[in-house]
Formats: sequence, structure tokens, C-alpha cells
Amino acid sequence: MGRPLVRALAARGYQVIGMTRTPSKRQLIAADGGQAVVADALDARAVNEVIAAARPTHVVHLLTALPPVAAMRPGDLRQTNRLRLEGTRHLLAASIRAGVRRIVAESFLAVYGSGREGWIDESEALVDPGPPPLRETIAALRGLEQQVLSAVRSGDIEGVVLRFGAIYGPGVPSTEAALRRLQSRRFFVPAGATGRMPFVHIDDVVSAMVAALQSPVARGVYNIADDDPMPFAAFAGTAAVLLGVPAPRALPGWLVRIAAPLGGALTSLNLALSSDRAHHELCWTPRYRTPHDGLLQTVVSLRRAA
Repeated sequence: MGRPLVRALAARGYQVIGMTRTPSKRQLIAADGGQAVVADALDARAVNEVIAAARPTHVVHLLTALPPVAAMRPGDLRQTNRLRLEGTRHLLAASIRAGVRRIVAESFLAVYGSGREGWIDESEALVDPGPPPLRETIAALRGLEQQVLSAVRSGDIEGVVLRFGAIYGPGVPSTEAALRRLQSRRFFVPAGATGRMPFVHIDDVVSAMVAALQSPVARGVYNIADDDPMPFAAFAGTAAVLLGVPAPRALPGWLVRIAAPLGGALTSLNLALSSDRAHHELCWTPRYRTPHDGLLQTVVSLRRAA
């Protein structure tokens, strides 16, 4: 999400400073129109120094350490969970100390736990711990949100938390890897999975973050998702149709839970997120209102780039 956001903000005339822990990524940030600074988010002193030097008016918190393609097991998310707890604490403290006006932080659909029937809005109580493979991640997401919202209640900073649906689109590594596997008949879905989840195209993710930065009334938590939640198997089947390849093959659920416990847990969630609050307060509407629309754009975009 960081790179397309840098490009979008730079195109709007903002001065953008991107923090990375990897020196080799300086050139990527510069190519996107930003200025790069290097700091480890788990080093409180380093974070404080770069925030103090930059003196930003707004901060966007997208700290993750995700695998290059897709997380398969709970351990794959452990470093990201740590960033969502410790990194958030360091980033918030440094931002408040530097007089930052607003922080916008990324959250994710799993924060709601296992879900339920019907549409879910931001008033939903976060009490369900979720399926076991996701519990550590859910706890970290809730910890991130609590830190941001607590700072808001204290009057230290304006804070916005965006709870994103499953992000896909061109430039998203997991999407591009999934499409390649679909084409080579190496993509599988769990048989009998009854859950459904919300999706959101990367372009709509970026427009929501820009809206959260710019809106004078943005406060608190917002769901950010398209209008058509669906089972993951249906999402993958739609992609297969648009690619002109056979539908993905189904594997027994127990085998998926062993081979890819995170994938098995995610496909069991029953989450239909209502984004009405974002529509009304942020004036945000997804350009791609259904996964079909967004996947069509993704397939066309990737074919043009090939």
C-alpha cells in the first residue's frame, strides 16, 4: 500500500517522506515521488529522530513485515504483529512529541473475529477471539486500534483507523501470485468453506487513505470495503473466468487447515462489512464496487504490462 499511496500524494502536490528499514528501498520511494528515511520501527529512538527531523503534519501508519507473497502460518505474521504493537507505540509517541496533527492507521477485517450473519458496522463489539490460527494477529490489530483511539480520547492527536477488506489488484504480490497459479492450475480452495469476506481494490484503498488524510471530519474507525462480500472460492472462481482458465480445484478443508492454517481460518470468517460511515463522513465510494469489476481491471492491467 505504501508505494501507490506515495505516488497518489506526490501527484497531489504533497511533500511525502517514506520511512523504511531497508536502505535498498530508498530508490523505490524516490522513484514514486517521495523522500526516503531509514529507521527500524522497533527502535524507539530512531523513530523519534526521523519524525522530529521531518516534522510532518500527518502520519500514515502502514507498518508490516509480511512475506513476499502470502502468509501461510501464524508464525509468518509474528513480526507484523510485533510491529502493530511496539511499532505503533513508538510511532504514536514520536508523532505526538513532534506535534503531528493526525495519524491514519491500517487495520484489517480480521479484527472482528469470526463474524456473523448480516452486515457489520464499526459499532460491533470486538469480543470474539476468532479462529485459533488468527488469534495472535487479531489481538495485535485490536492493540493497534486501542493505542490510536486512546491517544485520540486523550486529545493528544487526531486519529483515524481504517479497517480494510481483503486487498487485491495490480501490484499486490498476493494477487499477482494467485493469478499465476490459477493459470498454471496450481491454485486450490478449501472444499465446503462457508465463510464470506469483503474485498477492496488497491486503488480504492489508496483513495480511502487520501480521504482520511484530507477530510476535516475524519475521526475514529471506518470500514473500507466494496459492496459485494463473497466466499473466497467465488472470488477465485471469478478471477478464473476472467482469465479464461478452469475454476480452481477444491481440496479437503482439513488438508488446507494443515498446509495453510491462516488461509483455512480466513476462508472460514463470515464478515460482510458495511462502509456506510466512510461513504457519509469521508465522502469515499469505491471505484470498483464488486470483485468482478476490480478483477477485470486487474487482469486487463496485468496483460497490458506483460
